[in-house]
Amino acid sequence: MSILSQLYGPFFDLNNWEMVITSQSDWLVILSLVMIECILSVDNAVVLATQTQALPDQKDREKSLFYGLWGAYIFRFLIIGVGTFLIHLWEIKVVGALYLIYLVYRYFDKHKRPRQTRKLVQNKGGISLFWRVVIQIEFMDIVFSVDSVLASLAISSNPVIVLIGGLIGILCMRGIAEIIMNLMKRVPELETMAYVLIAIIAVKLFLSIPMIDIEIPSGIFALVVIAAFAITFLIHFLRNRNNKGA
Repeated sequence: MSILSQLYGPFFDLNNWEMVITSQSDWLVILSLVMIECILSVDNAVVLATQTQALPDQKDREKSLFYGLWGAYIFRFLIIGVGTFLIHLWEIKVVGALYLIYLVYRYFDKHKRPRQTRKLVQNKGGISLFWRVVIQIEFMDIVFSVDSVLASLAISSNPVIVLIGGLIGILCMRGIAEIIMNLMKRVPELETMAYVLIAIIAVKLFLSIPMIDIEIPSGIFALVVIAAFAITFLIHFLRNRNNKGA
């Protein structure tokens, strides 16, 4: 039996799909996986929504998330197939953390030197801004899929269950990203807050590598996100009140 058939054979077993789809207990597991996917993807949604802000047109932002959705589905299928080997891919977490730090540096450096802002939206290497955003979205999908897949495989060893739960969870996460994206349009201060969160996410991601092995609980991170939103909305409210009173 080839390696590919060992890794991906269960996905093409119709009996396996029928058993999962008709099993109430399996759907309860899938529901729990969807909830875990949404919780673990709060940071992913923040990153995706922030990346789309590089696109000036709202339709392009929504389209980039749509293309990123299908790319995420393909990558999730591939990553689940090699899930048993993901524990050795701590290097991708390091690369992802460094990339997030670079995004934060680029954002604040842009605001320090506004004359150079245009350089961030020019085509590079013949690739348009739209496709560069899509590629960034796909890259971050790969990085954040590691934690989600490992957590899911710990709950169920059936790759079909993990795949269904992951795909539904990704769709829900994209909905969260669109909500955040629309909020950023109404509350400009959310963009700066998002990059502060991205810096925290980068630290969280780096600390989870095996050599350090410090895992920040999802509940604590969710409280940090809620607090960040509350403070940002308060700042926005106070600024608007001051502007009206001036």
